[in-house]
Amino acid sequence: MSVQKAADTPLAIDVEPSSYLTRMPLYVFAWLDELKAAARAKGQTYIDLGIGSPNLPIPEPVQSAIREQFNGNQQSAYPPFVSTQNFRQAVVDWMQRRFGVGLNPETEVLTLSGSKEGLAQLAIAYVTAGGLSIVPDIYYPVHSRATWMMGGEVFHVPITEENGFLPVLEDIPEEVAKRARLFYVNYPNNPTGAVADLGYYRELVAFCRQHHIILASDMAYCEMTFDGYKAPSVLEVEGAKSLAIEYYSFSKSFSMAGCRLGFAVGNAEIIHAVYSCRTNMGYGTPRSIQEGGAVALNNAETFVEPMVRAYEGRRKVISEGFSSLGWTVPLYPATMYVWLKVPDGFTSESWTCYLLDKAGVVVTPGHAFGQGGNGFFRISLVADEAVLQQAVDRIRQAGITFTSTPQ
Repeated sequence: MSVQKAADTPLAIDVEPSSYLTRMPLYVFAWLDELKAAARAKGQTYIDLGIGSPNLPIPEPVQSAIREQFNGNQQSAYPPFVSTQNFRQAVVDWMQRRFGVGLNPETEVLTLSGSKEGLAQLAIAYVTAGGLSIVPDIYYPVHSRATWMMGGEVFHVPITEENGFLPVLEDIPEEVAKRARLFYVNYPNNPTGAVADLGYYRELVAFCRQHHIILASDMAYCEMTFDGYKAPSVLEVEGAKSLAIEYYSFSKSFSMAGCRLGFAVGNAEIIHAVYSCRTNMGYGTPRSIQEGGAVALNNAETFVEPMVRAYEGRRKVISEGFSSLGWTVPLYPATMYVWLKVPDGFTSESWTCYLLDKAGVVVTPGHAFGQGGNGFFRISLVADEAVLQQAVDRIRQAGITFTSTPQ
């Protein structure tokens, strides 16, 4: 459930929240929670393909490592701010194996309690009131919201299916580039599934170097790739480490969303700035979770393969199912999402409400990811194939197709 403003216990003193917070656009996932709560209150059942919360199990060796470490005698003490030596070395070894990227474990690696907090702390570290960040106009919400929370501005670069959902750098005005402090990108992309190649990353690094912009690469879905595709790291580009930070998450690759674990790698000065935010605002990630993360990285090749196979099968069910209902289903080779257009006559929001009401299927409206997402909706592959087939069947039984939407 979402936290509501309490009507029965008003604040007895005249203190208002920050205007940066009150001007924040509605967080659509909170709205989606309210929509589902209203459906439950009416006794309606539904299949929830909204939020991208994995339902696959954490690999058993990872669970065992967490349990063993947790049952030790170190849980009563605060964890280290940076990371445990074991976890840091696992990150360095994995980055070398996976991308051929060498890192200094002492200065170029930072453990995070989930990559989302690190993405936000980057803005805290570098954006001041009136500052500016560049973000593609279909985006994971924190990429923009962190800058807004600091009183900064966001320039949203349009991205479209025609350009592969990649920002066209030539479309960024010179005056924007001169002011920008940060440029957030996310490939493989949530929600579209689009990917970027090394050639594009070279252009992006050159653009950021020319305009003195920090490049923040969100790689949350780097291991969730299909059809033989392997996502590259921006740090593979020569010289990228002089201006870039890259974020990784355990939530999707290892189904560890509830553990809250991620890491950042890249330029030592940028890493230190984010580290400074963490030390001033909180503590490190629990040792037991880091130990599980180290086991996950050290055995990544073994653990990732069955995860990929599971999502490939799920993607096939949704692709074939919605194709049979009249949708054109673009299949990008990555992520746990399918990104589709809403039928004519609907906005993303009205389509989400309609699909829940008529078919009992929850999806995420595209405008949750910025104005560029309006006219689309996202299906999360967070249920087994049989349940996904049930969702397709519910829509079919309701008489809904891409060209026919009964009232």
